[in-house]
Amino acid sequence: MSPAAGIPEFSPAKGTLLHRQLFLVLREQILRGAFGPSGALPKEEELCKHFRVSRITVRRALADLATLGLVERRHGLGTFVRQGTAIPRAAPNLSLIDELKKQASETEVQVLLFEHALPTESVVHLLQLGEGEEAIHAVRLRTLDGMPVMLTDAWIPSEFRKGVSASRLRKSPLYELLLGQGVVFGRVLQEFTAVIADPTLAGQMKVEVGAALLRLVRVMHDDKDRPILYLAAFLSSERSRILMDIPGDTVNTLTAGRIVHDGL
Repeated sequence: MSPAAGIPEFSPAKGTLLHRQLFLVLREQILRGAFGPSGALPKEEELCKHFRVSRITVRRALADLATLGLVERRHGLGTFVRQGTAIPRAAPNLSLIDELKKQASETEVQVLLFEHALPTESVVHLLQLGEGEEAIHAVRLRTLDGMPVMLTDAWIPSEFRKGVSASRLRKSPLYELLLGQGVVFGRVLQEFTAVIADPTLAGQMKVEVGAALLRLVRVMHDDKDRPILYLAAFLSSERSRILMDIPGDTVNTLTAGRIVHDGL
């Protein structure tokens, strides 16, 4: 069997450099542990033949993988996956609040914007705000070892302004500041979509313009079912994943989530 037999082929897409497409295919295979215990990638000649591309294209893709720290080139032996690169597919084991605490403790935060402003129409609708009502708006960037992992764009009603400020957001996550004002959290509505990084998002997240980003929109309610926090989180698909653990007794209910096709 060919050493590259387990790697899916691809039909080159217009608008994306060929070596970038090859890079994406190989990266996905690496992250899911497709190259076995040895971690050896197929030889350059085999990759050229399998993908019907030039050696220059293969070498550029491998160089990009090496720059990202996913592989290492061993002289005379070939290219190998770096130890510990494959992602362990562990199930989530924390509650939402515990997960927020863990995220805050493991990352550093920068407050990029803090203001009182008129929200967008969608935020007004989701937070059930009145016409012309201002809200608190905060944009923050979380980094891990200096690398951006999540950009959050949050809105909360103005009544919480006394307990929330830019200086406090540099020290404490937003949910803690709300808890400090007596908020008791209730249900959470979440939506997952994919977006393309525009020049601003690309610069903030340190990705290429046009790169795919994961977008998580979360609307948190209090114990009286009033929406009090709108948060849109943007994550790089190269650095982050979203894990969910759905109990068996909710699989056939709306609480397990559903797919919506807009316009259909």
